[in-house]
Amino acid sequence: MGDVILVRHGSTDWSEAGRHTSYTDRPLTAHGEEQARALSGILAEHPIAFALSSPLLRARTTAKLAGLDDPQIVPDMHEWDYGGYEGITTDEIHRTRPGWDLWTDGVVPGPEGHPGESPEQIGARADRVLALVDEKLRAADGEDVVLVAHAHFLRVLTARYLGLPPAAGSLFMLATGTISRLGTEHGNHAVAAWNERPRR
Repeated sequence: MGDVILVRHGSTDWSEAGRHTSYTDRPLTAHGEEQARALSGILAEHPIAFALSSPLLRARTTAKLAGLDDPQIVPDMHEWDYGGYEGITTDEIHRTRPGWDLWTDGVVPGPEGHPGESPEQIGARADRVLALVDEKLRAADGEDVVLVAHAHFLRVLTARYLGLPPAAGSLFMLATGTISRLGTEHGNHAVAAWNERPRR
C-alpha cells in the first residue's frame, strides 16, 4: 500500500503575520506561490494515484502550482474553525487569556455560522478523511495519495493516523510550503518524513 503525502499550503499574508486563519479565504502571497511551485519537484518523485484538497483557495492554488491537476475537493479538509479568534494572533489572545493554548483551551464563538471547533470535532473530520484516504489507497495499486490542506487540520489528522487523541496534534509542528509523509513500518502506522522543505 502507498503512503499518505501531506502538503501544507504556501504562505499567505495572515500566516506570515501569525494570524489564525480558518474560513477567511486569503490568497497565497508571492512567496507562498514560490513555495507551492517548489513542491512540484518532490511530488514528481512519487507515484501519485489521487490528490485531495481543502476547498479553500490557498490549498487549491498550492495544489495547482505544485502540479497536482484537478484534485478532489474534500470539505472535511478545511482548517480548524477558530470562531472568535479568526484573524487574531496568539499574542493578542494572551492579553486577555494569559497562558491560553488552542489545543487545551479551545476557542470562543465567532460570527454566525462559525461557533469554533474543539480538537475532538477536528478529530471527527480527520477520521472521515482518513477513511476516504484508506479507500483511495486500496484502489491505488501501491501508489500514494496526496492531501493538500492546513497546518492544524493536518496535525490532527496525523495524530489520528497514529492512533493518538486529536489534541496530540500539538506535537507536530508544520510550516507553510512543506511536505510530510505518513506510511507503515512492520504493519504499524508511522511518520516516514516530516515538515520537509524542497531543496534549492
